[in-house]
Amino acid sequence: MNTEQCTKYRVWDLPVRLFHWINFLAVFCLIVLGLIMLWSKELGITGIEAKIGLKTVHVIFGYIFATNLLVRLVWGFFANRYGRWRDILPGRGFVASLRGYMASVRSGEPQQYLGHNPLGRLSVTLMLTLMLVQMVSGLVRAGTDIYYPPFGSFVADYVVEEGFDPAAIKPYDAAGTNPQRMEKLKAFKGPIGEVHIYAAYTLMFIILLHIFFVIRTEVTQGGGIISAMFTGKKVTDKKPVDLN
Repeated sequence: MNTEQCTKYRVWDLPVRLFHWINFLAVFCLIVLGLIMLWSKELGITGIEAKIGLKTVHVIFGYIFATNLLVRLVWGFFANRYGRWRDILPGRGFVASLRGYMASVRSGEPQQYLGHNPLGRLSVTLMLTLMLVQMVSGLVRAGTDIYYPPFGSFVADYVVEEGFDPAAIKPYDAAGTNPQRMEKLKAFKGPIGEVHIYAAYTLMFIILLHIFFVIRTEVTQGGGIISAMFTGKKVTDKKPVDLN
């Protein structure tokens, strides 16, 4: 990139940048806690109280993640041009844009974008889809495992034995619960837990690919992609494809 001929453009507004870093920290903490829970026996964490404690902290970070994601979903209709869904999610003309971008990369003169390039749009779309799956499945497991909102009270009312206070039943404790309904609950939440785990693995893989290509693009093409998530500004020595 010819730095003497570079032009700086304002791209990402403050809410988009805040979402990005809050989401990064929340997802990182959720992955670490999730891996600790999966390997709890190997790590010597075997007590029920410790298991509930880990799950509770995981759920709390899950609430932060879910709230941040929901705010971003709404903000995607009000953000500046490059933060709006119509400029991020694949739509009309996307296939042609992708072909043009890939041809430019192969030619050694990659097109420059202020927003996400076509590959970046695919990556973001896939990550958003997986995060939505994680949010929904995680909230369901929070309710079915430790009776946390928004579904916890409904689940407790469903599994409680007649004449027993739903508020008195405890996670991973059969006391006060109806055995038949608990079996049905386990059959219901089991597949959701599998979806949650495998979607998490897929999300981790996509995130690593995303980071790799962001760094690669930064090194080979410049543009300040990484710094733009701090400053909101990108620089380019070519006219961006998506400037108008």
